[in-house]
Amino acid sequence: MNYGQKLFLITTLPFLAAAVLVSVLVTLQSRQLAEREIHQLERQLIDAKRAELKNYISIARNAVVNVYGRAAPDDEVAKLLVTQTLSAMLYGQDGYFFVYDYAGNNLVSPRETDLIGANWRGLTDPNGVSVTDELIRLARSGGGYHSYDWPKPSTGEIARMITYVIGYQDWRWAVGTGVFVDDVLATVAAARDQVEARVERTFLYIGAITLAALLLVFGSGLFITIRERRLADAKLKKLTQRVFDAQEEERSRVARELHDGISQILVGVRYALDIAKRRLASGDARAESDLDRGIAHLSGAIHEVRRISRDLRPGALDDLGLGPALKALIEDFGQRTGVATEFDTVVFRNRLDDEAKIALYRVAQEALTNIERHSRANTVSIALRGHSRGATLRISDDGKGIEATRSAPSTGAGLGLRNMQERVEQLDGTLRILSANSGTVIEATVPLTHLLPPEDRSDSHTKANA
Repeated sequence: MNYGQKLFLITTLPFLAAAVLVSVLVTLQSRQLAEREIHQLERQLIDAKRAELKNYISIARNAVVNVYGRAAPDDEVAKLLVTQTLSAMLYGQDGYFFVYDYAGNNLVSPRETDLIGANWRGLTDPNGVSVTDELIRLARSGGGYHSYDWPKPSTGEIARMITYVIGYQDWRWAVGTGVFVDDVLATVAAARDQVEARVERTFLYIGAITLAALLLVFGSGLFITIRERRLADAKLKKLTQRVFDAQEEERSRVARELHDGISQILVGVRYALDIAKRRLASGDARAESDLDRGIAHLSGAIHEVRRISRDLRPGALDDLGLGPALKALIEDFGQRTGVATEFDTVVFRNRLDDEAKIALYRVAQEALTNIERHSRANTVSIALRGHSRGATLRISDDGKGIEATRSAPSTGAGLGLRNMQERVEQLDGTLRILSANSGTVIEATVPLTHLLPPEDRSDSHTKANA
């Protein structure tokens, strides 16, 4: 997987997990809320049915109260009149009253006449729920509700039925009526289907929103990736060009110094030796002075080669450390330019690693080059310190400042500052540049990670080099 794919995966996986979690939570909460509402609806409908049953029983009791209230326990004529009255009280397609005596014999069942006259003790519904015995028990205790499955007279199919029964204790009768609640169950089932449909729609909506968001994230990520890649390619091309320009500039500088310095000196040596040769051949006494002049020119060439070599890679940096190398650099700068110089440092036991030494040396070199070319300074000072945060190189001058330098047509100053910035950033350090009309201060700080631990020294008089 490339970087873009990894970034897209890291971005989308938490988003997908959050979307799935939200979907599950919404689904569970919706179902729980809907289930509570459905149960409440079912209870309300059942309570309404039960209240309806009580009303029917009250109507039946009012219809026979005069007969039942005046009759004796063994008044068969009154019993017959009451059974006829209750058999005639039909309501709706399936509503009727039933009567069982406490022995389990059916006395009234107008919609199921095959039950009349038979004893139904021990009768159960298809689910094994006791019917007759439970109705008689409720009647003996004063009355109550009972629910069981029973054939529906209008259809002949088994349906859920709720009955309410009371006891005529003088006659030892269980009188009751019932209503079928299949319409209630159908209403509840329809409500559950609607809830499931709503949950499915909600889930689809969340999925559609998630997909749209994913497409948006993917499109945005693709656009940003392409844009950043183009910017990175452009920066890389610019950086590569800068590297090439710096290489060419360095090569041009070395070639110019070789041509203008060493080449001319060596030509002077050659001419001096040629003149000395001719004068020796002719016995001229001035040949010795020509040889001395050639030797002097040759010494100058040797000094120039050492200077160029020191600029490319100072030997003092590897042999003596950063402090002596910086001291030699600023002394050579003062001798070459006539600018008053000052170098200050203290020996600190933690030594810099090679990358930090080279970077700080090149920062000082770039700064001195810019000072020589642009600042018109009279005084330059360099200070090197170690502290609790790492090591800091401070370069200050009393020149005209960077802003005034930038107003002049020049390309080297900006490139030199960028080179210093990049060198310090590679070390995870910081570069601060403070400039005004009265001078410029450059501070380069490298962190503790580029300081080596103190070395064990057997000789107490040996000093550690920075």
